[in-house]
Amino acid sequence: MLKIVRTPIDLDEVLRSVKSPEAGAIDIFIGTTRNHSNGKEVLSLEYEVYEPMALKLMEAIVAEAHRRWTINRIAIVHRVGKVEIGEASVIVGVSAPHRREAFEACRYAIDALKKDVPIWKKEFFADGEIWVGSQSDILGHP
Repeated sequence: MLKIVRTPIDLDEVLRSVKSPEAGAIDIFIGTTRNHSNGKEVLSLEYEVYEPMALKLMEAIVAEAHRRWTINRIAIVHRVGKVEIGEASVIVGVSAPHRREAFEACRYAIDALKKDVPIWKKEFFADGEIWVGSQSDILGHP
């Protein structure tokens, strides 16, 4: 299951999609919206995506995870649009015969997703907003 959604992510659907009779382990990563960033109170987040490229790169992440580890199934679901504090913005699930492979493949998938997939995050504060990755002005870095 690879999806980009505009409504809350259904954790049960993700779990059902990775369950497998051959799996001895399922690892689920849930990325949630926290209420702070860089010492400031975050009110909400907003994500934008270049969907055709994002889905293609998510497919490549899944293929690489299958190449590196013995896993049964993998799911990656990312939410776009406005995401409130405490809500899930991304869920990655991996099933595998053993826990080590499930943990490692899940960690790889979320790290690769954050690094390579064209999904951009904007943080909203009481006194403004900023696209994550463009903090040089707010943090005083060149």
